[in-house]
Amino acid sequence: MKKYKYYFRKPRSEITKDILTLLLISGGIALAATSPYFGIAIWKSLKNRNKYPKTKVSSKFCELRKRGFIMLEKDGHDIKLTLTPKGEKMAGYMQINRMKIQPPKKWDSLWRVLTFDISNLKTAQRNTIRKLLKELGFQCLQKSVWVHAFNCKAEIEIIKDFFELKENEVRLIVAKDIGDNRELKRKFSLL
Repeated sequence: MKKYKYYFRKPRSEITKDILTLLLISGGIALAATSPYFGIAIWKSLKNRNKYPKTKVSSKFCELRKRGFIMLEKDGHDIKLTLTPKGEKMAGYMQINRMKIQPPKKWDSLWRVLTFDISNLKTAQRNTIRKLLKELGFQCLQKSVWVHAFNCKAEIEIIKDFFELKENEVRLIVAKDIGDNRELKRKFSLL
């Protein structure tokens, strides 16, 4: 899958999220070409299918296809549904919004210090990253210096890839001592 570029709008409906997430996870769905009910076949694939009526899923599928998020590929007698690059961007945005940093059973006594220096030309990205760091539980030490108590290297790599940031723009440092950390330990429930 290609790297995502930043996508500014959230999808308006849960059906859109579920359909795009399903296609993102599965890499596509193969359907029998003899079936004219593609939307219903998608509906049967959804894990939350009792949440939506069949007709609504079918119409949402058609809308996503017309807007260029989903592509149909013919392969002999089968048809495969896949995400277009535009669909991958939207699905990637939804994925980054659901990230969480899981606390371990026992803290390793190391602090993860994240520094970022993002150009003024990328103000929207910088502000979005700050908001995302707050949602992930990072605590702000200074304007562009954030700290977290738990391992978050994978999540930071996803953020860097998603926003196409370089190593000199975002840096994760693992430190044993960051000075007076009583307030931080309290915020991370480590006392």
